[in-house]
Amino acid sequence: MTERIRNLRKLFIEEHQHRTFRKAPGDPFLLAAAFREQNLPDTERAVKRLVYMLDEETPLLFPEQTILFLRTNPTLQALFTEEEKEALAAEFRLHELGELSNICVDYTRFLNVGFPGMRSRLEAHKNKFVSCGQMEKAAYLEGQLTILKALESLILRYRDAASDAGNTLSADSLTHLLSDAPHTLQDALQMQRIIHFTMWCAGNYHNTLGRFDQYMMPYLQADLDAGRLTEESALELLEEFFLTFNLDSDLYPGMQQGDNGQSMVLGGMTPEGKDGFNLLSRLCLQASLELRLIDPKINLRVSKNTPLSIYELGTQLTKQGLGFPQYSNDNVVIPGLEELGYRTEDARNYAVAACWEFIIPGRGMEIPNIDALCFADVMRKAVTGHLADAPDYTSLFEAVTEKLQERVDEMCENTKNLYIFPAPFLSLMMDGCLENGRDISLGGVYNNYGFHGTGLATAADSLAAIKKYVFDTGEIDRKELLDAMEKDFDGYDRLLHLLRYEAPKMGNNEELPDSIAGDLLEAFARAVKGKKNERGGCFRAGTGSAMYYLWYSKDMGATPDGRRAGEGFSCNYSPSLFIHSKGPVSIVKSFTRPCLKHTINGGPLTIELHDTLFRGEESITKVAALVKSFIDMGGHQMQINAVNRDTMLDAQKHPEKYHNLIVRVWGWSGYFVELDKEYQDHIIKRMELTV
Repeated sequence: MTERIRNLRKLFIEEHQHRTFRKAPGDPFLLAAAFREQNLPDTERAVKRLVYMLDEETPLLFPEQTILFLRTNPTLQALFTEEEKEALAAEFRLHELGELSNICVDYTRFLNVGFPGMRSRLEAHKNKFVSCGQMEKAAYLEGQLTILKALESLILRYRDAASDAGNTLSADSLTHLLSDAPHTLQDALQMQRIIHFTMWCAGNYHNTLGRFDQYMMPYLQADLDAGRLTEESALELLEEFFLTFNLDSDLYPGMQQGDNGQSMVLGGMTPEGKDGFNLLSRLCLQASLELRLIDPKINLRVSKNTPLSIYELGTQLTKQGLGFPQYSNDNVVIPGLEELGYRTEDARNYAVAACWEFIIPGRGMEIPNIDALCFADVMRKAVTGHLADAPDYTSLFEAVTEKLQERVDEMCENTKNLYIFPAPFLSLMMDGCLENGRDISLGGVYNNYGFHGTGLATAADSLAAIKKYVFDTGEIDRKELLDAMEKDFDGYDRLLHLLRYEAPKMGNNEELPDSIAGDLLEAFARAVKGKKNERGGCFRAGTGSAMYYLWYSKDMGATPDGRRAGEGFSCNYSPSLFIHSKGPVSIVKSFTRPCLKHTINGGPLTIELHDTLFRGEESITKVAALVKSFIDMGGHQMQINAVNRDTMLDAQKHPEKYHNLIVRVWGWSGYFVELDKEYQDHIIKRMELTV
């Protein structure tokens, strides 16, 4: 890390000096009230809102900066008043905040032509619509032109501020971007920052960077060939760019600080079927390693052909306690997406959404987190309703699948009548939108919905215990088990101990629970197969839990695996919280036994490893080999937390000492002391009872 980057890191990350220049928070419904009074349509509101946000920005730059744009206005204006939004929610299905989020745009649609080129394209298509009498489409593109004008005005203000401050490099870069497409890495990164900044100002959130190393590598290569950059100076530039993702993240919406979706994908197969890991991939890993920041969150695409050396690079990040990279297996993901109807070149080009879901840059108007199936819930309902009379395990499992199907049918029904707020700026970077004068909120090439799946280990372990002790050996009387569950195991200490600590558990490489988990996943996949949403897309089953692992478990009674009422589920695709693990190899073997090609919405195996395991170079190789084995054995996604229980407990008592302590929460990394206590406690519990 150069002295300049150290200075900028101290200024922005440690001291947060830029935050002192922000305006005081204002009324977020200022514009919405005026919009309501004027009875403006939603698209016009979206345009006016973004123009207002850009016009309200004041250029802010600091010495030694070369990549500019910082938020000075912390107040994001609402599109609708609270009363209007309540009325919309009563009439439509609103996903999360209603704003378009968690998709991946095609940044090359902007980068390749620049601002002038985009303006020319917009004007040409607008004129075409006017000549054809399609005035509504022409008006839509006129709104996008208005946004570009406001954005170019802000760029001019930044250019002038940079010039006045004697920052010639930034001033020249912004001048060039106003008249041409970027040709250098400096210009491309500055333009990327402007685009990203504008997306957040538009109210769109969880903006992933997609396959960053693929679309940025040509700029780096051109600079290297021309002698404008060396690998060292390119790394410095990348590190400054990475810093920008942490400047305004406190203003971004999310479940917790850190849950902001600022992820990037490195490596993986190209649309042409070649290996995409390149020099920029390696430099990005190095930049993240040196900076040790939670953003951008790194996803590594790998396969059976990925050499151990790349896993070792990733493990160096894990060692730092960053909770990433997250690994995705091309050998599983690409065929899985193809089976769902994705074109081969699109499947090969997949990116990762805010957490782990697989999405297609520039082509997917997909909602990969629209709802969640709780395996534990459908299992428990089947057990409490049918175990007493079930003649055998097969009939009980049939009851489970029936409950599962009922829940899936309910979830599919609940997705109907969806309404998403317009996103005219994002639409500039989505296939077909400009050409058809259509907002991406109305649909894209792919319009699939994803369902998470939580409580899998609890369900599999419960059914394994029932099969073994109720139906196979008769060691447990079914009435006794049901009574014990109803009483939360109070007075059933022997039974509780047997179920909790001695019964088969997924994660210990035991055929019974592992195979049941596979059966449950296949049942989930069958339940959604052939179903279409109202936009013509399919439903994707997945193994990710998101926040549902806490939400669903809170109000759920005791389960046959020895879990007591209210106790948590494991996070994502992971062993139960009270497994007596035989070690990480056993976990890997268990969680690669089920085939996940049909549950391809994503959801990683999450493992906690004690940070002392990462001492020495030999340990790096061993952990890297573990990850490689998981991928080679057919695992689809993996993330590893390098954590220390004692450190986390002390951080709860003395948070002021641990500002930089980073942990993986579910699909994102955050600063431990900034998490709510329930998240902190769950991570500590995962550490106590796993590896």
